[in-house]
Amino acid sequence: MSELSPRDLSRRKLITTGLAATAGALGLGVAARLAQKYGLVPPDHGGIYGLGETLTYASQRLLTRHSLAREFSRSQISKPPFPNEVPPLSEAFKRLQAGGFSDWRLSISGMVARPASFSLDQLKGYPSQRQVTMLQCEEGWSYIAEWIGVPLSHILHAVEVHPQARYVVYFSIDPDWWDSIDMADALHPQTFLVYGMNGGELPVGNGGPLRLRVPRQVGYKSVKFITHLTVTDNLKTFGKGLGSAWYAGI
Repeated sequence: MSELSPRDLSRRKLITTGLAATAGALGLGVAARLAQKYGLVPPDHGGIYGLGETLTYASQRLLTRHSLAREFSRSQISKPPFPNEVPPLSEAFKRLQAGGFSDWRLSISGMVARPASFSLDQLKGYPSQRQVTMLQCEEGWSYIAEWIGVPLSHILHAVEVHPQARYVVYFSIDPDWWDSIDMADALHPQTFLVYGMNGGELPVGNGGPLRLRVPRQVGYKSVKFITHLTVTDNLKTFGKGLGSAWYAGI
């Protein structure tokens, strides 16, 4: 992703300042409409906190869109990394595992010009990325690991996402396990599809053979056993997934 120019920064700062001033002078409702004009409305902005969430989302996206999660040295990798409890694996998963995951596929549909299906070998053929970041779980535990994979932005560019797209919904092989992120997080340089860990394959206990890693958000956004992505401009037809908020940042 390209760096923001001084002009972009000035424009973003002006919009943010304008939102804050509007909220103070004319009320949250008018400020929220201004945020909507600039496409800065969170996917779950309804309810009693809706207006406040809209202003929080707008300010966060304008000011911290390019911020990075902390990266660590390899000497700080946790030994051993903590694999949290995995639900009972389905027969479909076991069959794929018995075949060395050679038939595992990641399909992508929705608002893309070129819907596609990728094998693990195809994903590994893209330029890889390594990062040593911390996975922080909402349950209170955390660990540091070296994650190896392909930036999600590379895959989204390959399928040619429509400019109107706003969210990426991602699904596990477990049909009840899915979540979503907006395009700002989907295209963030640290968001990527992980197939390796600490120099080897990604263990099943840690989400292998493929999981999403969103280092700027807490663990439940990094769904394991990823098999499908849907690109969309509306989350209302999907429900709440794991019940995750639009932003669960750390």
